Amino acid sequence: MSADGAGAAAGGKHVWEGPFLLWDCYFAVSWVATALFGLAADRPGEPVRLTAVGLFALLVPWYLAAGRPVLVAPAVDGRAAARYIAVLVAVFAVAASLVAELRLGTFALVPQCFMVLRLRAALVAGAVVNVVPVAGWALLWRPEEHVLYYTSLTAVATLVFSLVFGSWIIRIIEQSSERAEILAELEASREGVARLSAERGALAERERLAREIHDTLAQGFTSLLMLSQAVLSELDRDLEQARVHLELMDRTARENLAEARALVAGGAPADLAAGSLPDAVRRLAARHAEQSGAPAAVDVTGVVRALPPAVEVVALRTCQEALANVRRHAGHAVPVALELAYGEEELAVTVRDEGCGFDGSAAPGPGYGLPGLRARAAELGGRAQVSAEAGKGVTVSVVLPVDAAR
Repeated sequence: MSADGAGAAAGGKHVWEGPFLLWDCYFAVSWVATALFGLAADRPGEPVRLTAVGLFALLVPWYLAAGRPVLVAPAVDGRAAARYIAVLVAVFAVAASLVAELRLGTFALVPQCFMVLRLRAALVAGAVVNVVPVAGWALLWRPEEHVLYYTSLTAVATLVFSLVFGSWIIRIIEQSSERAEILAELEASREGVARLSAERGALAERERLAREIHDTLAQGFTSLLMLSQAVLSELDRDLEQARVHLELMDRTARENLAEARALVAGGAPADLAAGSLPDAVRRLAARHAEQSGAPAAVDVTGVVRALPPAVEVVALRTCQEALANVRRHAGHAVPVALELAYGEEELAVTVRDEGCGFDGSAAPGPGYGLPGLRARAAELGGRAQVSAEAGKGVTVSVVLPVDAAR
């Protein structure tokens, strides 16, 4: 109790750190009862009794002036505490040596020793408070042997009880303080984990949005840019074809706007909202054929059925990314084949092109598409693979568990 004590009134962290008024009341009752016992003693005579009780009464202003400020302080001042206890014990020893009944004051003094002193010093002070008054009283008044025996026996019992009980309480408080520190550390750790979790969630959401934007809006803008370049080259030589490409630009822009609205609303992609996954892939292939001028065949095998939205979204985004890569890198008018294979436990998506390919053993480029595709598949417990060879085209394969994200 010497570190936090009964006196940290402002903290309110522990039971013993409540309002100090209860301790004030306890000390007041103990001192009043002690003074009344002293005044009612049979001996010594009245002048000595009054002197002893008056001396004992001096402890009250000393407590108010020097003791209570130390007891209620959040951190104990070691020197002030030692000075207060030294005066307290000295005055009490003299008063109790004069009148034996004043030893009842040990019930007020011993707790204060344990409140402001370290354990070893508190044990010493408690022993002095219990032993010195008895020894002084015995030397001063030379009582009969049986009276001295019973008084000494009472003093020893009081000493043992106060020291054992006081040290036990100190250890309980120390352990509780240690547990409080551990709980504070755990609370801080929990806040840190919550903060990191929130940051991780925000990062994951940013990555998800980045993938969605790349696979929808960015690809749509890329298509618009390619179509606008085609229109510019056709205005002087082929107005009819330029008109076709302008109509395609209008349709692509509207589709991109629908994708943007779906992305903001957090719903399914516009293509999936309008029908099944095979229908969405067929519409995607048709748009690719219009934009590139090359055929895009769609082959669906297995039992077609509705799958969890997350699985269908990843399958559709796989086809979008693969077709976008074909338009950007495979060359003009490259045939493409898209396959959806519905199995009992997995959905396999494969996109093959007959373009120029690339060196599959080379380090991956800085693009976001293929890494994002692999990340999407991994989030659902699936796997993605890109097979390529220079001059022999590219094959993108994604296998997804059909019960993912149910």
